[in-house]
Amino acid sequence: MFKNLAAEMMGMGDIGTIIEPQDFNKTDVDDYIFHEDNEKIFFVIKSAADEYCFTNVAFIHLDGKSAMSKKRTLNRYLYKHHSIKNVLLETAGGVDLDAEIKFQLGDQHFSIDIDKKQIEKIRDLYKALFTIGETLKEINRKRNILLQSNESVQKMFNLRELNEQAILNLPAIINQTAHQVDDYTRQRLVEIENFDFSEIFERYLKN
Repeated sequence: MFKNLAAEMMGMGDIGTIIEPQDFNKTDVDDYIFHEDNEKIFFVIKSAADEYCFTNVAFIHLDGKSAMSKKRTLNRYLYKHHSIKNVLLETAGGVDLDAEIKFQLGDQHFSIDIDKKQIEKIRDLYKALFTIGETLKEINRKRNILLQSNESVQKMFNLRELNEQAILNLPAIINQTAHQVDDYTRQRLVEIENFDFSEIFERYLKN
């Protein structure tokens, strides 16, 4: 208790430490991971009050108001709903105790102070987050092109302007082609919308 109070008074309570992978299961946030659905932790930053966790599918913030309180709020941000953007890394100056990584998830802004002694691991996290952000842009681009293409093809048959009985009376080949286009679109969406970023984390994070 007195240790936490002293850290807050000295302004050090919010400086995070990067947790080693072998100790992920010792963090509080590990209790909220969907291990049953193959969610996997790749990076954890722990300060006196907060834990910040990056998994293959989400960013999780276990938000403590202060180091003195045990009350916390769990916030989960799925990458597929909250695109990562504006990733910045501020390295430490000569008298600074910490480096800072900043990023935006949807409309939420995050700024995390990390012990500057762990700068190499912070750089690795920066690379992973930046790459995930660019990948999310590409997923949205491909998705929009696919949906626009599907809409254009469907309009060629004017199927959306006809009632169900009229569609059933269309020549079989036209009706079949329209269904094939829809089937192809659904299949490609599954392939494009891959929001599991395990491969990117594994590429950049060095244990």
